[in-house]
Amino acid sequence: QVQLVESGGGSVQAGGSLRLSCVTSGYIAVTYCMAWFRQAPGKEREAVATSFSNRSPRYANSVKGRFTISQDRAKNTLYLQMNSLQPEDTAMYYCAKSTTYSCYAAGATSIDYGYWGQGTQVTVSS
Repeated sequence: QVQLVESGGGSVQAGGSLRLSCVTSGYIAVTYCMAWFRQAPGKEREAVATSFSNRSPRYANSVKGRFTISQDRAKNTLYLQMNSLQPEDTAMYYCAKSTTYSCYAAGATSIDYGYWGQGTQVTVSS
């Protein structure tokens, strides 16, 4: 059974850093994209960073230059390094995996992802 488990969330002051991890288990024949989403109370779930099999990562404008997505394929682990954190980064962060090519589209959303972790909370105080 496919399982994604996030870790690394916590509380940090503005300007601080955190690194989130997502460990994947279970067999998936094809993975087109792996991504980090976040959702703050009252807001839509948004993709913040997307990793592709054959192209450079994609980042939301709000996190460009501050967040970095990476993978350790041998360990089946996806990472999100978050630097210069700001209060507006406060949200529940989710790891997601897509087995459909639709995730390559610039306008891809959560509906293009079929596998999700439980989420890890990130809270940034000013």
